Amino acid sequence: MRLKHDDGWNMPAGSPFYPPLPAVYRNVRFHFVFFHAAPDAVQEFLPEPLQAAADGLCVASGLEVPYCENYGPFDESFIVMKCHFRDQTGFYCSHVFHNGPAGIAAGREIYGTPKVYADMKVTHTDRSMVTETSYGGGPVLRIASSVEAGDPQDADPPHDPMPALTPAWRLKIIPRADGPGPAIKQLIDCTETTQDVEVHSFAQGKGTIELGASPRCDLTPLAPLEYGDAFHMESSYSEGYARVVYDYLREEP
Repeated sequence: MRLKHDDGWNMPAGSPFYPPLPAVYRNVRFHFVFFHAAPDAVQEFLPEPLQAAADGLCVASGLEVPYCENYGPFDESFIVMKCHFRDQTGFYCSHVFHNGPAGIAAGREIYGTPKVYADMKVTHTDRSMVTETSYGGGPVLRIASSVEAGDPQDADPPHDPMPALTPAWRLKIIPRADGPGPAIKQLIDCTETTQDVEVHSFAQGKGTIELGASPRCDLTPLAPLEYGDAFHMESSYSEGYARVVYDYLREEP
């Protein structure tokens, strides 16, 4: 069928690699480890005009997706860093490691999520969870956490709720076809992306991370100076559209 001028979701247009939004997820297991790194090190991972927060707060997370209607099952790990954009304080996602090709394409093309294909291993029990990530020939991120005793099915936070990692910024870049440089370069806020959230379980505890370096990725500058809390969560949700908050090619620096 001939493609109309204003139609099309992604390529190939007649048989898209992934379906349109929303993307539906079921029973996703997360763990989050909060830590503080050197602010100068964080700054080196941030694009202009973002500025690192003075406390160097970062979060490493691993997750296991048993069911995703749009992209199939996959495992993932990522790092976000507290920073400032204009008069807002939020979190920038610098690295996402993923083992599902369709999810990589969708994340990069829709939101600018910096997903790369990596070797992932996620293991968990009722009280502990470990996510191991290798990329570019070597281990780059290991996240280990355990939570306190209690009812693992309790969906209410046992102590303080986990801090919101919002605004949730991504850098979307799509290269030009007619020469070097970007055809699209935008700062995206994914705060409103996650919808229809149903939390099945939630728990709080402690965790640690190990950072490594490979020929394609070096996370060692973010070595933890101090740890905060860790959190486990299982939830179902959907992902919709995000919001463009800064267009590098149209706005003045």
